[in-house]
Amino acid sequence: MKRDKHLGIRMDSQLHKKLVYIAEYEGRSLNWQVIHLIQECVRDFEQEHGPITPEDLK
Repeated sequence: MKRDKHLGIRMDSQLHKKLVYIAEYEGRSLNWQVIHLIQECVRDFEQEHGPITPEDLK
C-alpha cells in the first residue's frame, strides 16, 4: 500500500496516553494503531453502505 499522505491531529494528553497504551497492548506503534482504527471505520462504513468506489472519491 502506497503511503503518501500525512495527517496531523490534535488531541488532549489523556486521550493520547490511552491510545499509546492500547497500541502497545495490541503490539502496534501509535501510527499503525491509528491506521488500524481508520481501516476499521472504513470497513464498517462499507459493510453498512456498500463499497466506496473510485467514482465516489472524485
